[in-house]
Amino acid sequence: MSQKVRVRFAPSPTGNMHIGGLRTALFNWLFARHSGGTFLVRIEDTDRERSEEKYIKALLDALLWVGIESDEAPLFQSQRQGSYHAVVNSLLQSGNAYRCFCTSEEVEARVKAAGVTEEFYHYDNFCRNLPLLENETRSYGIRFAIPENIKRVEVSDLIRGHVVFERDQLDDFIIFRSDGTPMYNFAVVVDDNYSEITHIIRGEEHLSNTPKQILLYKACGFTVPLFAHLPMILAPDGSKLSKRHGAVDVLSYRNEGYLPDALINYIVRLGWAHGDQELFTRSEMIASFSIEAVGKKAAIFDHLKLAWMNGVYLRDVSPEVIIQLMALTDSANLFKKILNNNSHETVVEALRLYQSRVKTLVELEQEITAFFEGPATYNPEDVAKWVTPGTTATLLTTILQVIEPCQPFDALTVGTLIKSLCEQEGLKLVACAQPLRIALTGGASSPGVFELLALLQKEKSLARIKAFARSLAQ
Repeated sequence: MSQKVRVRFAPSPTGNMHIGGLRTALFNWLFARHSGGTFLVRIEDTDRERSEEKYIKALLDALLWVGIESDEAPLFQSQRQGSYHAVVNSLLQSGNAYRCFCTSEEVEARVKAAGVTEEFYHYDNFCRNLPLLENETRSYGIRFAIPENIKRVEVSDLIRGHVVFERDQLDDFIIFRSDGTPMYNFAVVVDDNYSEITHIIRGEEHLSNTPKQILLYKACGFTVPLFAHLPMILAPDGSKLSKRHGAVDVLSYRNEGYLPDALINYIVRLGWAHGDQELFTRSEMIASFSIEAVGKKAAIFDHLKLAWMNGVYLRDVSPEVIIQLMALTDSANLFKKILNNNSHETVVEALRLYQSRVKTLVELEQEITAFFEGPATYNPEDVAKWVTPGTTATLLTTILQVIEPCQPFDALTVGTLIKSLCEQEGLKLVACAQPLRIALTGGASSPGVFELLALLQKEKSLARIKAFARSLAQ
């Protein structure tokens, strides 16, 4: 196709957007950006009973959070009823569609009477050539009349290759309900033509809809877009992705402390590859992305790998950005309390010390909270490993005597004093550092102990060391 690329992401607002939907949006967006084309968002809200305003907002908020925005104002199917009626009337006049007065019960009864025993059956075309009565009052739907000369429908899928649907796989399907609203397959064809969509990139669950849509494009006199159906995303064990494997809505990842760039980087690698590269900037994704590099096999969602990647991104984010992102997590109120009770400079320094030790913003908030609030208990395993009854309490008392007059109370000065004490006493540094870590944080795993002492400053540091020494004496 020689025209400028135009693609769309078309979610139904009947629930929140999940990982599969985000990948579809991302691949469309990247394809448009790589091709210098246009990315559109269409809200398919014709399901009046299930579509809700809150889901529309959640969908748009999720796209905004990850930095994927429509290049034009979002299109709402609920506002385009006039267009659907105009096109369906044209199909009725041309004989490519017909009114169907059958109820589902009537169709089922006729099919069973004909000896069909399968659970799924074709419509028997009962109304296809039925003459219309004057002053007809019965309600009706509208079916598409599949051309009688059609033997098969062939799809040249950009990912799956050549796909053939035989005529016996299709029947005269409904395109308009009896309540006057369009069915999915009909509405998307009209809207894709209206928006001049050139490529349809979507999940493989829509592949079975493609032959119906191709027939509709042709019957309406529309240009048929190119199709690309993305493989499924499965759990690590090969099963269908569920909540326990990570199939939660996209905004849940924001609440859990994942960075949008990290999530996008991970999602782009679900089914697409560029050599062995794992980490991509947005500009690198755009420059490298192609539909040809999307695989046919199902992608595997690995929550542990996502967490690892998020940790990599978290290490490179400035504390100022972290503070902004913290406000979007489920722990926002806790972190706000930390900001209110400590100087901005102290919080920033604490973030610098801890951000390389965690994988999510929520973990970081937990570590920071524990640091500022001080230990309520001491890790028994760490105490058993690093504390010698009698000896450690005496050592802590000696350390207190050494560092209490320290001025200035910074990491270099405090560190020099403690290292000198270890040399004098013939101790390894770890013998002093680990009990101090337990005293300051409750456990033996923490950032550099000298940096922690300097960050807490003298009063809080001495108080925590004294409290730990007293607990050992009890």
